[in-house]
Amino acid sequence: MKLQNMEFQVLVKPVGARCNLACTYCYYLDKINLHRGKQAQCIPENILEEYIKQHIDATTDNIIQFSWHGGEPLLAGIDYFRKIRELQKKHLPGGKHLLNGIQTNGMLINDEWCRFFSDNNFLIGLSMDGPSFLHDVYRKSGKGDPTFSRVKEAYLLLREYNIRTEILCVVNNENVMYPVQVYEFFRALGVGYITFIPVVERKADGSVADFSVPPEEYGAFLSTVFDLWKSNDIGRIKIQIFEEALRTAFNQDHTLCIFKKTCGGVPVLELNGDLYSCDHFVDRDHLLGNITEKNLAEMLDSQEQKAFGKNKLSTLPGYCLDCEVRDMCNGGCPKNRFVSTPDGQPGLNYLCPGYKMIFNHIRSFADAVEKVWSI
Repeated sequence: MKLQNMEFQVLVKPVGARCNLACTYCYYLDKINLHRGKQAQCIPENILEEYIKQHIDATTDNIIQFSWHGGEPLLAGIDYFRKIRELQKKHLPGGKHLLNGIQTNGMLINDEWCRFFSDNNFLIGLSMDGPSFLHDVYRKSGKGDPTFSRVKEAYLLLREYNIRTEILCVVNNENVMYPVQVYEFFRALGVGYITFIPVVERKADGSVADFSVPPEEYGAFLSTVFDLWKSNDIGRIKIQIFEEALRTAFNQDHTLCIFKKTCGGVPVLELNGDLYSCDHFVDRDHLLGNITEKNLAEMLDSQEQKAFGKNKLSTLPGYCLDCEVRDMCNGGCPKNRFVSTPDGQPGLNYLCPGYKMIFNHIRSFADAVEKVWSI
């Protein structure tokens, strides 16, 4: 079964939530006990092959993209990923092309991994939160040791092998105060692709965790980075949130789920074959089924998943519907829509003040780009 006119990206957890770091702000570490009883260390080969077959079959594009996430996916071992490539090649129809992306903390990357990534055209998302005095605040080993030096070595090695690498920078309550230092650090490293990921997590009592990024500071951080980028690096460095905002100048739909009008195209496959609606909703209420019992395309096209995706739009507060930058934001990620609007309506994104600040800051530039483009 193939999906009709629907893009999707499955975040596959080959080792579940297992990780060799203990980052303070990680939202997935608690999923380590998701499966009761004895569990496999990796997705078993029969489940892995079934998933790969169904993913390929469900994709209508000529380019088929796989996304390997964690925990730390490299804990599966390089032979496991060689098996993944064997299975992909086994089931790939003629005329189709494969792309693999992997998100990693970089701690295990060495020459052998880099040769494998290079030979198999992998795209790498590497987590790094800025220079050492910022990165090491929250990204520590299980023993509490700093990790910056090892991650920087991994990045330089990936560059040496000419592997396309995107830096995934989690913006938190600490590094948000140093936008110039963070951006100039990445520029000096020669980074070509950056994604800034705002961390927003809540405690058991519903209050916001201390490490979460304050909304206004997040907007100020991005505004400062935008000015630096616009002055020096347009066309040289790609920053995801700016690329997404500027899509409106070309009347293009968003590619990032959090800014789409509706979502639901980025489910999660856990190591036992269970498929969940979203990386941030891995719970019983959002379990769509198991890949060994239900077809991937059918689960993506199910009424449950459609309702999950449409709920993002249908629950948007009037405050958002009338917002001047709605086309750039569309309410943001549903997981962060837990505060109230100025008139008391629920469902406003916690990051709203920051989004309004950065998108209004970008708007004049986007309008100028649109005028030039339309000539």
